[in-house]
Amino acid sequence: MQYGGDYNPEQWPEEVWVEDAQRMREAGVTMVSLGIFSWSRIQPAEGEYDLEWLDRVIDLLHEGGIAVDLATATASPPPWMHETYPEILPVTAEGVTLGPGSRQHYAPSSPVYRRLAADLVRTLAERYVDHPGVVMWHVNNEYGCHLHEDHSPAAQDAFRAWLEKRYGTVEALNEAWGTAFWSQRYTAFAQVRTPAAAPYSHNPGQLLDFKRFTSDMLLECYLMEKEIILAAGATQPITTNFMGPFKPANYPEWAQHMDVVTDDAYPDPDEPESFRDAAFQRDLIRSMKPEVPWMLMEQVTGALNWRPTNAPKAPQQMAALSMQCIGRGADGILFFQWRQSRAGAEKFHAAMLPHAGTDTRIWREVRELGSQLASLPSLPVGTADARVALVMDWESWWAVESPDHPSNVLDYVAVLQRWYRALHRRHVMVDIVPPERVTASQYDLVLAPALYLLRPAGAAALTSYVADGGHLLAGPFTDVVDERDAFLDGGFLTRLGEALGVTIEDFGALAAPGAAGQATAPLTGPFGTVTGTLLAEEVVLRGAEPVAAFSGGRRDGDPALTEHSHGAGVGWYLATVPDEEGADAVAGWALERAGVAPVLSGLPVSIEVAQRASVVTVINHGDEPAVVRVVGRDLLTGENVTEVALDSFGYALVDTDA
Repeated sequence: MQYGGDYNPEQWPEEVWVEDAQRMREAGVTMVSLGIFSWSRIQPAEGEYDLEWLDRVIDLLHEGGIAVDLATATASPPPWMHETYPEILPVTAEGVTLGPGSRQHYAPSSPVYRRLAADLVRTLAERYVDHPGVVMWHVNNEYGCHLHEDHSPAAQDAFRAWLEKRYGTVEALNEAWGTAFWSQRYTAFAQVRTPAAAPYSHNPGQLLDFKRFTSDMLLECYLMEKEIILAAGATQPITTNFMGPFKPANYPEWAQHMDVVTDDAYPDPDEPESFRDAAFQRDLIRSMKPEVPWMLMEQVTGALNWRPTNAPKAPQQMAALSMQCIGRGADGILFFQWRQSRAGAEKFHAAMLPHAGTDTRIWREVRELGSQLASLPSLPVGTADARVALVMDWESWWAVESPDHPSNVLDYVAVLQRWYRALHRRHVMVDIVPPERVTASQYDLVLAPALYLLRPAGAAALTSYVADGGHLLAGPFTDVVDERDAFLDGGFLTRLGEALGVTIEDFGALAAPGAAGQATAPLTGPFGTVTGTLLAEEVVLRGAEPVAAFSGGRRDGDPALTEHSHGAGVGWYLATVPDEEGADAVAGWALERAGVAPVLSGLPVSIEVAQRASVVTVINHGDEPAVVRVVGRDLLTGENVTEVALDSFGYALVDTDA
């Protein structure tokens, strides 16, 4: 179990480094991420490197038993680069060049940036690849975090090359994008531009391909650096840090290139239900590479600096959220950062070692957590703990939130998180996967809300899942377009209709909250009467039977939830997006019908339960003490237990096989 955080020694005089190493040992730190924003210190000028200070830091840490996750430092170019090569700077859709003075001020597709980044990575890899203190490589940092897209001259050239590689001919591009509409037909790739500022709506196919291109350009930067490190002879794991459900980068596609998936997570302590959304992020990351434990690369010990208001974490909340990660598959708990900065934009961002020093609550909690993590045995990898899957697809996310839809206020991740919270309150383990990964041998219940864009392989997997005995609950605005964001012949639900037994005539958009018109649609079924939002679709039965009906509004009396037997399984179609209470009621009904049991039963919703093979983690996120019945060996105390008593933000990890 790794423990530590980002270490930025260049912010401090050298005499502080010795104190840092000593304090790290006191805190139980086993690993630090080093050099993430050190490019200007490492390379003060093109072709000139200053690495002796980095040698001393790595040696000092290694001598103290602290491993190094060595960063390639390419996330923030030094001032000399934009001065010499201003063409490396990114450009917004409005044509504004984003200047330096912050971070991530580079165009990912810039050949100049890539050449200079490659020179830096090669120098670092060749110098430190055999250092015994370097146990992992940290490529760049939070790719795309601030630069969601780029419209620079380099991006224009790269986008055209990307399109030509994807489509081969401009005729194929025209067919894919449907450019016959609005006189957009191209006769040469040179005529194509990125979807920058325009008088009105962009071509949907162009928007979707530009998002694919943006993700691919960032991934190309990562792969370039990874290949350089491997060419230097590296045997250490290589990774970069994800940011949970981060829209610009297609993380499930990226994950196959990570030796270990790492993540940064910052739930808001001011949000009472943020621990559930945090769990959603943990399960999303765990599901990307379930056969390998993941690592939390960044979290905060107390308060942040970048929200409108930044509440601190409550006493022990930091440890409770750390244990949430471990319960959901993590083998590393790290923070941003080790020592709180004295200056700079993140000086109010809390750290493991605060400004006030060691006579602080944060320091005491950091030491206690380090001691607890050190006491844990090696934990099993739980690759088949979840019997429920929530389908999440990045390309569908990109497409469904493009403009010019029946409802332009649909927030894809918010819809997914609403369903996830309903499952989380019922103490059920959930995998969050693309549709192609769904199988009846793995999952008893699959939820696919708002799966607007559906590729052929995903459609085949979901249809086979039902035929093989699974229970599929599909939500509205699903199976509407293909991978080009275009309709197929025959209307909607053309590929899942066989499994669901319905088609859709109209999407029945409801008014946004607070707007004029019908904003909600009640529906009544075996789960009682609940409220639908966003859409109230006109469902046409093609073999399915109604389970619930709309009980008011323009669709009064029409089917709202249907059921269809297909092969050995069942397909359900829900024609609206239920509100929070509605999702909870429908999820409970579906879990019962699919025969899915909770990890532990009879618990209040403030208790979180996670399963990692034989290890069950329980956390009390409520204000009141709670007693949870669970039989096994408490891994933190070593005692055999039949129940655990948990104060607010208390937790226990119990091996139920012991």
